Amino acid sequence: MAIKHRTEEDISSRMRIFHFHHKMDVPNATPIIPTASLELKTRRTQFQTQTSTLDTRRRQAVCVRRACKKYGPKKNSNIVLDGLNMTVPKGAIYGLLGASGCGKTTLLSCIVGRRRLNSGEIWVLGGRPGSKESGVPGSRLGYMPQEIALYNEFSIKETFLYFGWIAGISTEQIDEKLEFLLKFLELPSENRFIKNLSGGQQRRVSFAAALLTDPELLILDEPTVGVDPVLRQNIWNHLVHLTKDGKKTIIITTHYIEETRQASIIGLMRGGKFLAEESPTKLMEMHRLDTLEEVFLKLSKRQNMGLRRRSSILSSVTGVPPEIDVDEEMSGEFGDNVSISSRRRSIVVMDDGNLPELPPEEKSSFKFSMLNPQHMKALIWKNFLWMWRNVGMMAFIIGLPVIQIVLFCISIGKDPTGLKMAIINKELKNSTDMCIPTFGCDTSQLSCRFLDHLKNRSLIFLPYETEEEAEYAVQKGWVWGVISFPENYTEALITRIKYGKDVEDWDLVYSSMNIIMDMSNQQIGQLLQRSILYSYFDFARDVTVACNYSEKLTSIPLDFKTPIYGPLNPNFTDFAAPGIILTIIFFLSVAITSGAMLLERNEGLLERSLVSGITGPEILFGQVTTQFVVMTGQTLMVLIFSFAVFKVTCEGNIGWVSLLTILTGLCGMCFGFVIACFCENERSATYVAMGSFLPMVMLCGIIWPVEGMHPVLSYISFILPLTKSTESMRTMLARGWSISQSSVYNGFIATFIWITIFLTLAILLIKFKKG
Repeated sequence: MAIKHRTEEDISSRMRIFHFHHKMDVPNATPIIPTASLELKTRRTQFQTQTSTLDTRRRQAVCVRRACKKYGPKKNSNIVLDGLNMTVPKGAIYGLLGASGCGKTTLLSCIVGRRRLNSGEIWVLGGRPGSKESGVPGSRLGYMPQEIALYNEFSIKETFLYFGWIAGISTEQIDEKLEFLLKFLELPSENRFIKNLSGGQQRRVSFAAALLTDPELLILDEPTVGVDPVLRQNIWNHLVHLTKDGKKTIIITTHYIEETRQASIIGLMRGGKFLAEESPTKLMEMHRLDTLEEVFLKLSKRQNMGLRRRSSILSSVTGVPPEIDVDEEMSGEFGDNVSISSRRRSIVVMDDGNLPELPPEEKSSFKFSMLNPQHMKALIWKNFLWMWRNVGMMAFIIGLPVIQIVLFCISIGKDPTGLKMAIINKELKNSTDMCIPTFGCDTSQLSCRFLDHLKNRSLIFLPYETEEEAEYAVQKGWVWGVISFPENYTEALITRIKYGKDVEDWDLVYSSMNIIMDMSNQQIGQLLQRSILYSYFDFARDVTVACNYSEKLTSIPLDFKTPIYGPLNPNFTDFAAPGIILTIIFFLSVAITSGAMLLERNEGLLERSLVSGITGPEILFGQVTTQFVVMTGQTLMVLIFSFAVFKVTCEGNIGWVSLLTILTGLCGMCFGFVIACFCENERSATYVAMGSFLPMVMLCGIIWPVEGMHPVLSYISFILPLTKSTESMRTMLARGWSISQSSVYNGFIATFIWITIFLTLAILLIKFKKG
C-alpha cells in the first residue's frame, strides 16, 4: 500500500508540473512534455508490474523458476532438473506426472527444503524454503515421501502420536483424527505394529500421517501405489474436498496418469523438463485427444524430435484462456515449459522473462533456534520407545563393553607361562641325569640350585648335550633360548666370590653362564631376560646369606627403593587399562550413534522428521539424551568389572574417573553424529570409523608412551580426542591425583573442547549438507 501511495502521489505531482508548463506556455516547456509523458507511462508500467507480481505471488502456493539440479562431476554431470518452471496456485490440486527418474522426487525435495538447486529459485507459501516467512519445513507442510518412512517397531497410534506431537497437536486431538483416518483409509486396529502391516497398509499409514496435521500445503509422493481402486477414488474425493475452500493446496505425484483428471492442474514431466502445465481438460482439448495418456505420449514424441510447444500459460497466472493447439504452430526446441502466445493477438506473450520474479535471498543464512519442548518430548519419547521395543539389542549393546573389558583383563598384562628353554649343564655327567638342587651353604652343583629358582617362574627345561643341538632347536623355534653351564661352574663361582678382585681370569670365564636368546618376539624375549635376571638375584642372595656372607657382596650396587607412585614391578594391565577403558566407551558410542542416525536417514525417517519441523539441533540433543542413558549404563558396568572384579589399580577418586569416562563416551557420541551426517551409507561410515580407530589407538598413548613417538607424531597426538583424557585417567588411577592437578583437569578441558567441535560440526552438516 505504501508503494502504491507514493507512486500515485509522484504521478499526480508530475501531472501538475506538466499542466503548469503547458498552461503558462513557457518556451522551455516544449521538450518537457514528451519526457514527462514517457516517464509517466514508465512509472505506471512499473507500478502495474509490481502490483501484478505481488498479486500473483499471493495467489501461488509454490513458484519454481529456472530450476537446475545436477549430480556428479562437472565434466560428466547428471542433469535432473533442466531450467524448470512450475507454478502451483493456492487451493489447487497439482498432479505431477512422469516416469521414474524424470526428477519428480528431486523437485519435491527441493520444494520442501531438503535439497538445494544448483541454480534457480523456489518460493513456497510466501517465502523461500527454510525462511521464517515460508514456515517450510514446519507444520504448514504435510509431506509423504516416496519411502514408507515409518518406525516398524511402533504401532499405528504411536506413529500418529509422534507426528502429531511434532506438529503441536494435543493427544486428545490426535485420538479424534486417528478414529476418522483409520475408518477412511480402511486401516486395521490402532495397536497393530507397522512391521506387521502389508505394503499397501504401510503406505496408507504414511499418507494418514501427512493428513494428520491438517496442513496448508500437502505434498504426496505416490500415495495411491498399491491401493485398491475404490479406495483410490475415495482418497481423490477427499483431496478434492480438502481444497474446496481454497485454503489448502495439494501436490501429488502418481504413475496412474488417468486418475489425475480430478486435479486442477497437471504438470507432465520428462527428462527434467515440463512438457506441459495445464488443467487436464484443457490439455485434451488443446491436443484434440481423449486421454491424458495419449497427450503425454504425443508431447514426449515431440520432445524427442526437438520441438517446442506453443500453448497458453496457466489461466490463473495470465487471466487469459488457453488456445487450441495446432501442429503448424510448433517450432524451436521443446522443453522450456514456457507459455508462448500463438500468432493471434488475443493471447499475451510470456516467457521466462515475463514470469513473476521472486524476491532476493535472505542475508542471514543460519540462526540458532532454541529447542522446542514439544519437539524434544516427541523425540525423546520416540527414542526410548524404540529402545524398549529392541530389548535384546539394547542388552547386547550394554553388555558388549563388559565383554571387551573382561577379555582385556584376562588376556593382557599377564606373564607368559610354559615357555621352553634349552639347558646344557656340563656339571652333570649326562644331560639326562637328575639335576638336584642343594640347600643351605652346600656349594655343590650351584647350576641346579639356580635352575630351581628359575623353574619357579613357570619355565620348561629341555636338556641338550651340545651347543650346536641347542642352537638348532632355537633356529627351529622349538625353544626360546639356551642356557649353558661350564663343567666347573660351581668351583669357579665360589672362587670368584671368595677372592673378589684377585680372582684369576679363567675363574671369571667359567663362573659365567652363557645365554643365547630368540628375540624375534620382543615381549617374550624381554620377559625371559627379566626372569633370568631376577632368578639370579634370588639365587645369589640365597647362597651368600646361607654361607654367612653379606647379600650386598653378590648384588649390583643399585638399590631401587619403594616407588613414590606405582608398584616396584608394574604390570602392563595397569598401564594400558585407562586407555582401553576410554577407547571401548568412545568407539562403542561412535558405533551406536552413527548406526542409529544412518538407520533413520536411509529409511527416510530423518528427512521426514526434518520436513515436519524438527531441527538439526533437536535431533542431535534428542539422540544425546537417550544414548547418554545407555552410555552411562555401559560406563558403570565397565568400571565395576575393571576395579571391583579384576582389581585394576585405582588410587584416585572413582567419581572423577567415572565422570571423565562418561564425558569421553559423550565425545564419542558427537563424533558418531559427525560420521553419520558426513557419510552417505553404512559402508562409508564403517570405513571412516575404522580409519579413525587405529590412528587414535596408536597415537593417543594407549599402547605406547607419547614420548617414544616421532617428534612430528607426538605433536599430532596432543590434538587427538583421547590423548589428554588417557593421560588424565592414567594419572588419577596410578598417582591418585585430584582434579586440581593440571595433568588431570587438562583431560576434562580437552574432552569438552572436542565435544563442542564435534557437536557444532554435526549441527552444521545437518543444516547445510543437502543434495
